[in-house]
Formats: sequence, C-alpha cells, structure tokens
Amino acid sequence: MLPHDCKRRFRAIGHTLKPVVTIADSHITDGVIGETLRALNDHELIKVKFAIDDRKARQTITAELCGISKAELVQSIGKIALIYKATVDPSPRLSNILRQHSR
Repeated sequence: MLPHDCKRRFRAIGHTLKPVVTIADSHITDGVIGETLRALNDHELIKVKFAIDDRKARQTITAELCGISKAELVQSIGKIALIYKATVDPSPRLSNILRQHSR
C-alpha cells in the first residue's frame, strides 16, 4: 500500500494526465488488460476512463483491473481512476513519475 504522502504526490501528477485506457463494457477484455499493462509499464501512473454509468460496476472493474495488473488504486473520482504500478527499469522519457520529479 502506498504511503499517504506518495498518494498525494501521485494525485497532483495525475491531475494533468489524460486517460490512456477507456473501458466501455461492464467487463474487462484481453485488449483492455494488454493496453493497461503496456501503459503501466511505460508510464507507471495512468488514468483509466470508464464509459459505464453504474458506480458499483466501475468500482468492481477497477478492483479487478488493479488485481490483474498488480497495480494500486491511487484515486477514483467519478468515471476516472488513477492507478500506479512501479516499473523495474522506468524510462525517464516515458515515466509520468520521473518526468514530474525532474521538473
């Protein structure tokens, strides 16, 4: 689990990010999983957008996606979830964490 100060910093970074994964059905497809894993590997911190009205379904899918990708939910507001997964060898050019840290 992320410490509170890390979550606060990640939420500040996430504020400027655009969603890189969109989930439109009430289930997770192989394509969504693949894109989420690729995005987490490249960027570490990503936004996921849901085109689902049911709040409970969004919460369930977010938890399932975090479990499958071994990522951690940083924040969920409305139809947007901010998730984080540390990468073994992050690219300073792609990682949202490293790019923000170097500013």
